[in-house]
Amino acid sequence: MQVSKWGNSLAVRLPKKLVEELGLQQGDTLSILAARDHTIEVETQLTRRKKALKRMAEREWTRPDGYRFDREEANER
Repeated sequence: MQVSKWGNSLAVRLPKKLVEELGLQQGDTLSILAARDHTIEVETQLTRRKKALKRMAEREWTRPDGYRFDREEANER
């Protein structure tokens, strides 16, 4: 992948195969978890939610009725 200038920032285009593998769509948010040895580890918002739900299930925690993981989801109308 090539790093390109995008306004005052730098950007990286993701190959179609990787986008499909991660299930990404325009507007999705990626979190960078680690960056070392020329490798970047990312996590999607959906992956983060699935991990949180799995941890909650392992601890037998339950979500309150109407609980939302983030502000955008909580404010959907």
